[in-house]
Amino acid sequence: MSEQYVLDLREVDETRVAVVGGKGAQLGGLSRIEGVRVPAGFCVTTEAFRQIVAQVPSIGDQLDQLSLLDPDDREGVRTLSAEIRRAIEGIAVPAGLAAAITAALGRLGGEAAYAVRSSATAEDLPTASFAGQQDTYLNVMGTAAILQHISRCWASLFTERAVTYRRRNGIDHRTVHMAVVVQRMVVPDAAGILFTADPVTGNRTVATVDAGFGLGEALVSGLVNPDVFTVRHGEVVAKTIAAKERAVQALPDGGTREVAVDSRRQEQPALTDEQVVRLVQLGRRIEAHFGRPQDIEWCLADDAFQIVQSRPITTLFPVPETDDEENHVYVSVGHGQMMTDPMRPLGFSMWQLTAMVPMHEAGGRLFVDVTRRLASAAGRAGLLDAMGKGDPLIRDALETVLDRGDFVPSLPDASPGRPPGGGAPAPIATDPAVVTELIERSRVSLAALKRGIRPKAGPALFDFLLEAFEEHKRVLSDPLSIQAIMAGMEATWWLNDKLMEWLGEKNAADTLTLSAPDNITSETGLALLDVADVIRAQPDVVAFLKDVTDVTDENFLDELAKLSGGTAARDAIEAYLDRYGMRCVGEIDITRPRWRERPLTLVPAILDNVRNFEPGAAERRFEQGRQKALAKEQDVLSRLRALPEGDQKADETKRMIDRVRTFIGYREYPKYNIISRYFVYKQALLEEAERLVRAGVLPEKEDIFSLTFQELHDVARSNRADGRLVQQRKEAFRSYHALTPPRVLTSDGEAVVGAYRRDDVPDGALTGLAVSAGTVEGRARVVLDMADADLEAGDILVTPFTDPSWSPLFVGIAGLVTEVGGLMTHGAVIAREYGLPAVVGVEQATRLIQDGQRIRVYGTDGYVEILS
Repeated sequence: MSEQYVLDLREVDETRVAVVGGKGAQLGGLSRIEGVRVPAGFCVTTEAFRQIVAQVPSIGDQLDQLSLLDPDDREGVRTLSAEIRRAIEGIAVPAGLAAAITAALGRLGGEAAYAVRSSATAEDLPTASFAGQQDTYLNVMGTAAILQHISRCWASLFTERAVTYRRRNGIDHRTVHMAVVVQRMVVPDAAGILFTADPVTGNRTVATVDAGFGLGEALVSGLVNPDVFTVRHGEVVAKTIAAKERAVQALPDGGTREVAVDSRRQEQPALTDEQVVRLVQLGRRIEAHFGRPQDIEWCLADDAFQIVQSRPITTLFPVPETDDEENHVYVSVGHGQMMTDPMRPLGFSMWQLTAMVPMHEAGGRLFVDVTRRLASAAGRAGLLDAMGKGDPLIRDALETVLDRGDFVPSLPDASPGRPPGGGAPAPIATDPAVVTELIERSRVSLAALKRGIRPKAGPALFDFLLEAFEEHKRVLSDPLSIQAIMAGMEATWWLNDKLMEWLGEKNAADTLTLSAPDNITSETGLALLDVADVIRAQPDVVAFLKDVTDVTDENFLDELAKLSGGTAARDAIEAYLDRYGMRCVGEIDITRPRWRERPLTLVPAILDNVRNFEPGAAERRFEQGRQKALAKEQDVLSRLRALPEGDQKADETKRMIDRVRTFIGYREYPKYNIISRYFVYKQALLEEAERLVRAGVLPEKEDIFSLTFQELHDVARSNRADGRLVQQRKEAFRSYHALTPPRVLTSDGEAVVGAYRRDDVPDGALTGLAVSAGTVEGRARVVLDMADADLEAGDILVTPFTDPSWSPLFVGIAGLVTEVGGLMTHGAVIAREYGLPAVVGVEQATRLIQDGQRIRVYGTDGYVEILS
């Protein structure tokens, strides 16, 4: 009995989570580290918990009910979880189990005081700490009391907070079991928490120590402000000594109480600097053992530290792996691509294989190492200039790192005798035929890809794809394409700079570029207005689409054909999907479902268009934009001619207006080409996945998304897959959603935060980057998922980020606010194309602005005011 239900802490380690829970496994691992003292104790295993729960016949039905409840249904969760707790606490501990526990207490000294602590199997994990979600009882004395508190720990698996936490982290209640740790009680002089990395910035070279008098409960419960020590490289570099008026102490007869701290001691430090440094050294040893930064609870008694808990710090953003000890500075790829969500392994590995620069993965996101460019004066200037034009927050964060003076090495510039790498592309003529030729080149390359990939399967498919990736990069790096993109961007910058200088007009190019030709992304939104025109005329189709709400009901296009007017509606949607169906939200991740794969995604936007627009809206909207741009051109040129040397200024400006209108629309085409190629790759890989499923190699075809391209290549060759690896990747991907990727990240793990550093923004306004001129006031619609958008004319869209797939929503809104973005990212380009006042890069906009509030967007000046 004792072998099955009770295990000494020294008998377990971190591999035994399923048996002794997360806390028990961590404590067992801690007890094996040389020089680390852990209070003696034992674990009551999860098997004992299963035996107890088996005696509650109703618990299965109650767990089913609990799983169906919305996590926000607090009353329902509270009521049902209380019923489950009462049932568990009402079961007497079986005699055999009670005897095993009593024997274990006898070996430790039965009359001593103990801590009785919950240890769930989903606790202290690398992906979810569950800190404070279950119960701990301190200074428990006597066998009967210990048995009673073990029952309370079992029941605490179903506290309201623990149930809600599991639901929000996607953890099934049935898969979690409870062990209990019973340890000798330590009565400390001081206690607290050690973070072996800075929990705010993520810097792995910085440790912080929170310390107070007595038991650590005073700190954890927020009863007192702790002393805070910051340690870097073995030295206390900062400290704040708090007035510690209260403490929690153990009572001689059991239990704890809150006491007043003698006034003469209140402002004395709870630890000396020497003790703090010694504690951090201990923490580094623990961190090295577990292989990641730790959140450690400690006690100090008789000048000796004892460790009572250690868990991973789950909120830290991971650091890209390197094969050296050098300092590195990384810039987020997702912020430039307007997709900061995590990517699955197949997604990020294929982006790496098709990107023009090396990229490093961390937390399911990609980063570019810019250290070498920052290290040389010439490279630094060019990089900061480019980053500043795109996202001022990235530039400011990079300058923050540089200002420290000791993180980025100094390297000499390239020797004068050698031409610098890259450099500005040669100028090209302002000729629309250039864009026509580039689009044709892309079309020919895509057609060749489709022909070539069709017969390929198995290892031959992967060999073909590796060659296709080289063609992919060749198309992307086409010198003429780069010249055309730069021509449009440079003309935009020239117009904004010169017209500000000459006429005092901000962001004049925003109006001058309205309805520019050849913009495939703006066409995406306008073309859906044409689809709505077809559907609006068919009332049966409109009624049907309003009822199609199940996202799994993807055969709705076939059902359309059975309705009056349904064939025309289906044909219109199919034609739209033929041209734009490769797009989707987060489209740089090949694993995301495309519109062609999930056409139901478009139905809400189509219905919004049916409701909010009259027939012919697409053509009218484009023509209105063109006329507005033409009127702006005439106005600007007329005002310039009235200036000194006005004819020359007007002529130069006219050349630049022609140039920007010729090339700015093409800025969107390379991304469309990339995504078109990606959809071809994906379709071929999913066919290969179906072969692997038929062969019994993989359980589900979507499992390929959890493998990198290289790993999937190996699976296709060997017809063997590691199911455990796939499961681990799925769990890691789920956990990455809780992490916020930084714009700039260092190899020390520090997420460096930039600031706008502006003094022209009114108090209380939200600062951002002005990307599309104009001022608009309206109702804020905070949308986190395009599929949930319910927009009306005049609404202002507030969202974390947009990419080209959001274009169908842009036709029906009055303004745009995003948390991520830059001057030339896709959302900004399309906002300008549609004439929408827009401010991007507004930190935490979706939290600070409430859905339905009235706001005013200053797209010319780059800030947002909340009016109600």
